[in-house]
Parts: sequence; C-alpha cells; structure tokens
Amino acid sequence: MLDDVQIQHVMRRVGWRLVPFLGLAYVVAYLDRINVSFAALQMNQDLHLGAVAYGTGAGIFFLGYVLFEIPSNLVLLRVGPRQWIACIMVSWGLISAATALVVGERSFYVARFLLGVAEAGFFPGIVLYLTYWFPLRNRARVISLFATATALAGLIGSPLSGFILSMDGLGGCRGWQWLFVLEALPAIGLGLGVLILLPDGPSNARWLQPEEREWLMRTLRDEANNRAVHCRHTLREALGSLKVWLLGVVYLCMVIGMYGIALWLPQILRAMSGDDDLTIGLMNALPFLAATVGMAVVGWHSDRRGERRWHIVCSLSVAAIGCSLAAVANNVSMILLAFSISAIGVWAVIGPFWALTTSFLSGAAAAGGIALINSMGNIGGFLGPYLMGWFKQLTTGYGSGLVATAFVLLLGALLAATIKPLPAPE
Repeated sequence: MLDDVQIQHVMRRVGWRLVPFLGLAYVVAYLDRINVSFAALQMNQDLHLGAVAYGTGAGIFFLGYVLFEIPSNLVLLRVGPRQWIACIMVSWGLISAATALVVGERSFYVARFLLGVAEAGFFPGIVLYLTYWFPLRNRARVISLFATATALAGLIGSPLSGFILSMDGLGGCRGWQWLFVLEALPAIGLGLGVLILLPDGPSNARWLQPEEREWLMRTLRDEANNRAVHCRHTLREALGSLKVWLLGVVYLCMVIGMYGIALWLPQILRAMSGDDDLTIGLMNALPFLAATVGMAVVGWHSDRRGERRWHIVCSLSVAAIGCSLAAVANNVSMILLAFSISAIGVWAVIGPFWALTTSFLSGAAAAGGIALINSMGNIGGFLGPYLMGWFKQLTTGYGSGLVATAFVLLLGALLAATIKPLPAPE
C-alpha cells in the first residue's frame, strides 16, 4: 500500500510523462483548426470570400467533426489509443497542409469539412484516455492543464501566424498558403511519435514500479465500481441519459463563445486598429495568455474544493460579461481587456466540465457519452463563426454578434446550475 507521499510521486510522474506530450499535440490540433482566422486576412480577398462565406467555411469544420466523433471514439475503444491517435494526427496534418491548394469557396468548404472528419476523435479520445490514468480527485486539474493547449495555441500561434503571413510571396506562394503548410508539419511528426511514446494504459507503463502500477490500476478500478452503482455504463444508457444531453447543450453554449471569439478576433482587431499582420498577431495573443492563466487557476481550485458545477456556472457568467463589454468597446485597449475577460471565462469551463462529465460515465458509455457531448458542443463551432458572420453582414459591425454570444453563454450558465453532481463515494 502506498502512502500519501508515494501517491503524489506516482501522479506527478504520470502527469509529467503524459500531459506535456498530449498538450503539445493538442496545441498543434487547435492551431490547425483556428489558423484559418489568420489566413483570412489575406485569403478572403484572394478567394473572394465574404463574411458569411468565411464564417460558413470556418465553421463547416465542425460538421465533419460532429458526424464522425462518436464512431471515431468507438474505434479508439476497440483498437487502442496509441494506434488510433497516431492515425488521426497524421491524417489531419496532411489535410491541413492541402488547404493551401484551395482555389475558391467550394474547395475551401471541402478542405475544412475533411479536416473536421480527420480530427474528430482526437479531443474526446484524449479525455477518455486520461480517465485511464488519473483518479477523479486529480482529473479537473489534469484536463485543465491539457486543455490549456487551446489557449496556448492562440498565445503561441497568433504571433507565429502573423510572422508566417509576412512570408507572402516567398517561393511564389502567398503567406496564407505557407501558413497552412508549415503549421501542418508538426501534426505529422507528433503523430508518428505517438506510436513510440504513448502507452495504451497503466498496465503498459514500464516506467512505473510494479507496486505503483498496481496501486493506480486498483484505484481506477475501485472508482469504476463506484460509478457502476450511480452511473450510466453502457452506450445505450449514455445516449438515453437526460444528463448527457443537458451537458451537451451546456458545452454547445460554451463552444459558441469559444469559436465566435477565436475565429473572428483577428478581423475584429484589424477593423479597429488597421495594424499589420504581425502586430495583429501579437495583440491577438493577449486574450489567450489570460485564458491560459485562468484555466490553470480554476482547474486547480476546482480540484482543491472537489466542486465542479459552480465553477462552470461562474466561468460561463464571466465569459458573458466579457462578451457584453466587447460589444460596446470603442478602442483597442478596451476590446483586448473585454476579450481577455471573456477568454478567461470560456476556457476556464473546460477542466471542471470534463471532470464532472467523466465522473458518472464508464466503459462504452464513457466512449460514446464523451463523444456525444463533445459532438453536440462542437455544433457551436459551426454556429459561433457563422452567426458572427451573419450579424456582421446584416449590421456591418460586430456588436450585435457579441451581444448574441453573451446571451448564449448566460444560457449555458443557467443550464449548468441545474446539473446535480454524482454523490461522493462512501
């Protein structure tokens, strides 16, 4: 039996072994998903894309994502995380690079849809994979640290994307074409690295001592047995659970806010400041820096308190306040502050949300339920950019779209307040 010091050592060792690599992979995934927001600064003019066409293409990624997410996660459950995650990463890297070849509205839509299909199983697969390694009491912090990759992708990718756009004309290619190619290459390399570095589960972790592996597997098995008393554990039960569908709607509200911000912020900053691509990239990084800090703090506090629901409610409320402030901001400093507040709220939801979700799903229900919730949520990845584009074209400004986004985030907070958490184990 391990004592508390040994247990902390085991969890630190597992965390350092898995989370940095998985986080880096997710940085690349999210960057390949949102780099279209920077490509748009040049690409929209080249391809003659209006606000609605761009919003549709940016969001259509999520239609492919949603359609193939549950099948992808069930394949992962059957063939194992290592092989399937490697396949996913190499596939999306190749498709992302091929986006440099689009020549108009239709090919843009096709490329974005196929990218969504390829990437569909990655995030829910990793969330499921983390439940193989981390007990409930550690989960919000770990998922928050992993999901800070989405904020880090914006933090790192914004100035990087601005710099790559400045390569415009090199080798006869436009800057936005270089952007898609260069930012796709790490996905292919890391995907091949998964085959070497990612064990399928604790039983394959030769870098743990036998007694450490046994403690970890026993702890996770005991938690699974407790969930079996209170939880859904078959796929049919998960798909028929009102709580699963309610969580999906809450996540939908959050994702509308996330991608409404991420996929339009560079254009909002360009419209307000008129600055060059590199300067826009540097400014765009600031809200993501705030989001990174916010995610880590809220995830840590959620684990410390052992509370999930009210952390989700408060975070969504903060995000709604930030969007409301952005709608009335009249200078660059104010809009960066407002979007920073909103980004803190939106991204801080992720850790507590997935810790709550994985606390009452197990087995096939976890694979299918996590994928269903993430699929429902990522419909918001289509709706958020599309609605911002629709309001922009209707009103010629961004304020109406931001107010609508604030209302959606507030609705998510109200719905989250109705979710009853799983009783604590006796």
